[in-house]
Amino acid sequence: MHLSASVLIASFVVFTVADPTVYLIRHGEKPSDGGNGLSAVGQQRAQCLRNVFGADSGYDIGYIMAQTPDSDGSRARPLQTVEPLAGDLGISVDTSCDRDDQDCVADTVDDYGGPGNILICWEHDALHDIVKELGDKNAPDYDGDDYDIIWVDPPSYKDITDKYSENCPGLDD
Repeated sequence: MHLSASVLIASFVVFTVADPTVYLIRHGEKPSDGGNGLSAVGQQRAQCLRNVFGADSGYDIGYIMAQTPDSDGSRARPLQTVEPLAGDLGISVDTSCDRDDQDCVADTVDDYGGPGNILICWEHDALHDIVKELGDKNAPDYDGDDYDIIWVDPPSYKDITDKYSENCPGLDD
């Protein structure tokens, strides 16, 4: 029995997953007293992100990262911001990287081989360092007054190609 040439060729084809686009956002708003967790507005933003990045959005999020929360409840805002979205998408949030470990984030992005794109939610000051570690030598700074900006870092990760608002109704009008 002879196999056709196309079957033989197909049996040797190695399927590769295209590099994902990385979307970076800041955590939701914090309480005015500086306490841990999200404020009521931050909780609204977390709910809004379910629509912004949800399954019907076109962002095709397959992986979500948030910095490791501390055991005392501090540094939990990024995780709290993306948990509702992750629940809707049926994926867990990777919290294996500490806030200041941009090498860990870059390694995770480089090693990702799953379907979909990556959403990173972090403390705003560290977003510059993450983007720089991914490969952007002219990484921008995330404005400390903004909570609604999405940065787009396409494969090669050499440049933030777009920045725009999450457009959460009532929050970003």
